[in-house]
Formats: sequence, C-alpha cells, structure tokens
Amino acid sequence: MHYQAKVLNGSALSVIELQADDEQEAYAQLKAKGLTPVSLQAQHASKRRTREKFPLALFSQELLALLDSGLNLVEAIEALSLRQDHTRGVLQSILLSLQQGKSFSAALERQPEVFPVLYIATVKAAERTGDLANALTRYIAYDTQISLLKKKIVSASIYPVVLMGVGGLVILFLMGFVVPKFSSVYEGAGGDLPWMSQMMLRWGTLIAEHGEQMLIVLLCVLVGLGFLLRQPALRQLVMRAIWRIPAIGEKLHMYQLARFYRTLGMLLSGGTPIMLALTSVAGLLDGSLSASLQQAQGLISQGQPLSHAFQVSGMTTPIGERMLLVGERGGNVAHMMDRIAGFYDEELARWIDWFTKLFEPLLMLFIGLVIGIVVLLLYMPIFELAGQIQ
Repeated sequence: MHYQAKVLNGSALSVIELQADDEQEAYAQLKAKGLTPVSLQAQHASKRRTREKFPLALFSQELLALLDSGLNLVEAIEALSLRQDHTRGVLQSILLSLQQGKSFSAALERQPEVFPVLYIATVKAAERTGDLANALTRYIAYDTQISLLKKKIVSASIYPVVLMGVGGLVILFLMGFVVPKFSSVYEGAGGDLPWMSQMMLRWGTLIAEHGEQMLIVLLCVLVGLGFLLRQPALRQLVMRAIWRIPAIGEKLHMYQLARFYRTLGMLLSGGTPIMLALTSVAGLLDGSLSASLQQAQGLISQGQPLSHAFQVSGMTTPIGERMLLVGERGGNVAHMMDRIAGFYDEELARWIDWFTKLFEPLLMLFIGLVIGIVVLLLYMPIFELAGQIQ
C-alpha cells in the first residue's frame, strides 16, 4: 500500500511518500531513516492516478546504463533515488526493500500501480538466470517497438480527427446560427418553399426558440455517454461490435496478435517457462482472444506443440503458423515469435497507410457534400421566389 507521511527531519517538517504492506511497516521504515513521523495517511488508487506517470522506459534505460558502468543493483537504485522529482518516492521504496534483503522483483511487486506484470515477470526470469542487464535490454527493445506502432496509429488518426472536428463545427455553425437567420427571413413564405427547405427552416426556428434547452440536453447526453463508455461491460460490448466489422476487425485481431507474440517472445527469451509466460500475457488480449488463449493453454498442458495449439485455438495466421513450425524445428521459438510480430507490424503499417490515403479524401468529400446540401437548401427558396416574381 502507498502512504503519505508528514515527518520531522531535525526541525524541518516535510512530506514524503513510501510503500509498505501496513502502517506498522511504514512507521518502521520512517524510524529506520531517522525521521519522526507526525502523521501517516494511506493513498487510494484514485488519488495515485492523479500523479505524474512513472517513466518506466526511462527508468529501465538509466538502470541499464548504471549496471553496464559497473555498479551493482543496490548502488544503481541508490544513485537514481537521489533525483528530486516525482519518481523519488518510488525509487526510495525500492531501495529500502533491497536493503531489507528482498529481491528486485519482490520490491517491484509491492508497487503494482507503477510496474506492470510483464515488467515484473521479465525481472523474475532475469533473477533466475542472473542476467538483469540483458533482460532490461530486451524490455527496452520491446517497449520501443510497441511505442512505434502506437505512434503510427496516432499520427495516422490526427488529420482525420482534426478534419472531422472542423467539419463538424462548420456544420453546427450553419445549423445553429445561419439556418435560424434564414428561417426568420423566409417566415412568411410558408408552403411555397420546397419540402426539404421547409424542414430545414423548421429546424432553424426550433433552434432559435429552444436553443439553450437543446444545448443543455446535448451536453447532458455527451456527459452520459462519457460515463457509460467508462463502464467495462459497455466498452466490451462496443469493442465486440467493432470487431464484427470485416476489415477493421481483422486488423484489430492482427494488432492483438502482434503485441501478444512480441511480449511472449520477450518473456521466453528471458527464460520464463511457457505456461507462466502465457499467463503473464493474458491481460494483453481482449474478448474472444482471451478464451482462445485459455484453449491454447489447455492444449499445451496436454503436450501439444505450440504451433498446433495456436492454430486450433485461432491464435495465429497461416503465415504465423508456418513460421512457428520453423522455429520449433530449429529450437528458436522466442526469436521466431519476434519475427512474426515484426511481420504483423509491417502488415498493419501498410494497411494504416493505405486506409488513411483512402479515408481522408472520402471524409473531405462527405463533409463537403453535407455543407453543400445545407447551403443549397438555404438558397433554393431564393431561386423559387425569383422564379415566381418573373
């Protein structure tokens, strides 16, 4: 559990954060540091999330650099804990656990909100082989590859999101400001206007008379949707619906498999047993793939080859299955899994590039058509009135 303590250091009052199993251990840690506790308060998970995120990748790189320079683990953590930033409390808690004789993985397990299960599993495997530096190197490479794919997806989605936002604002301006103005101008025309124009002008009149109420209702609906989407059950329902879309569902499946294979390969390279590695990566999978992984675990526990278990449970593609077979024959499954993940990443990158090149002009065309139809319906009554005057 995470605690925040007010302590006296000499005559100075300061606030520090520490990790302990209970209050007694927290008080013992403070006394061991020569500090006089004034108050001690447990920090709930919701409060911890408000703090700045712990830079796990940067921590791993700095720790690797210190270990390569010849420092042992305790000296390296002690050097890192001297920094004056938001990571100091986490590092000091790790240092205290190491000084108490606990293993590095046990020290990390005491802070599950900071260190993910995969990171702890990687460290545990390294402790069995005594090669923490190589384990950190593998994790840094893994994190770099995962981050690279995420950045590609985010960068590809920026322009469409901006385009939809600007187009939506323009349409809202037309429907919320311009159309009501035109409705007051055409107020006396009545049934002489085209049917579509009448509908639009009635909408404009409705906005002009009840705009504030409609805005409040819209904001309430948006807040309600935001709250509902935070519910795990509804999010899973939405994800299932998205997965049923043929092209997008297939690529989401491939993205999940790419992350799964890369993570599993990293753990196997570090010496983690296959069943423990599969259990560690189970949290990466969504929906039906979690059930497929459980089926694969059952087949592997019965002595089935990895490639066959994944093929039967739908945890691979035809190309991935053939590559796994080659890896099994050569005794290099972990390396082959990393190559399969790289192959999936390349496929996803090509598809994202193709999709954005196709989707962006179609989106611009759709927004242009909507704006054009609104403007046409607004000016159509003028053309009708001009024809009647003539």
